[in-house]
Amino acid sequence: MTEPDFLTATRAAYDSAAALYTELVGECFHSDPLNYGMIPVFAGLVRASGDGLVADVGCGPGYITAHLRSLGVTAFGVDLSPEMIAIARDAHPELRFEVGLMSALEVEDASLAGLLANYSIIHTPPERLPGTLAEFHRALAPGGHLLISFQGYDHPTELAEAFDHKVSLAYRYSPDRVAELLLKAGLTEVARLIVAPGEDPRRGFPQAHLIARRTA
Repeated sequence: MTEPDFLTATRAAYDSAAALYTELVGECFHSDPLNYGMIPVFAGLVRASGDGLVADVGCGPGYITAHLRSLGVTAFGVDLSPEMIAIARDAHPELRFEVGLMSALEVEDASLAGLLANYSIIHTPPERLPGTLAEFHRALAPGGHLLISFQGYDHPTELAEAFDHKVSLAYRYSPDRVAELLLKAGLTEVARLIVAPGEDPRRGFPQAHLIARRTA
């Protein structure tokens, strides 16, 4: 089967920018507490639900995967970019990292206690987002939690708007429309955090963080 052009382009872009991206993401991770404030909440929900395996999809250099482990969660990382996975493995040899697709995770049905997609759906074209969310639902166990983060788009009816991301073409999504798609996929929203545009000096977009739970 021929790979979609957007996957080929995204992989090539991140492979070529892997070292610089790793440096920039590290700086953001340590200096932007609002945009990582939901991760401890997500980790607490996973632990309270009986613990289990968590996938960090679109893990990049592995910062969030390692942070989840520090919060007491058994996490592994998946990324489209082999160069990113190589950096993650080198930095965190004690953790598991795999090259793979978030839209076709190599896990058994209902096998994950949690799934985190930290700004990794943004390179997914809007017409393909429902399929990706359906894959998240397939992978999560009943009662399992999803944390999904993305640049927000404040529009009453439209799902997304394309923007010129520094690495590859990306989309910012409407939190309300994403919540509707999550519900259609069998994932019920339980919490959200919207960071105001003025708190993000890099772009001036709102930042959206939604936690959802797979219906038991």
